[in-house]
Amino acid sequence: MSLQASVIMLGVQDVNRAKKFYAEAMGGEIEQDHPGFVRCSLGEGSSKLALYEWQAAAQDAGVSAEGSGFRGVSFHFVTDSRQAVDEVMRTAVAAGATVVKEAEAAGWGGYSGWFGDPDGYLWKVTTAS
Repeated sequence: MSLQASVIMLGVQDVNRAKKFYAEAMGGEIEQDHPGFVRCSLGEGSSKLALYEWQAAAQDAGVSAEGSGFRGVSFHFVTDSRQAVDEVMRTAVAAGATVVKEAEAAGWGGYSGWFGDPDGYLWKVTTAS
């Protein structure tokens, strides 16, 4: 059996804020909504996204909840056009994201920008070429 990422779970400081960002503003469809936990669909062909209280997520994994800065992971959304990159970036910022790197032409021929969600998780929005 090969490894699959069925659900990506993010430990967040405020589940309601994260739910508003990912479901209401960025178009995720809520599948489960419980106090301290939300799971939503990000669309056909994508993994599910779970939002779990930071402390509870750390406790569930049996690790310390301390940590900051680059977490060694980023999420990438590949779109078909520069206009789509710009639209996703605008939508994310309007919903509370912070621009980490403005969208611009890349040396490899594509176009991409970076934003951090309200909890600082990094997203790269890019064209394939």
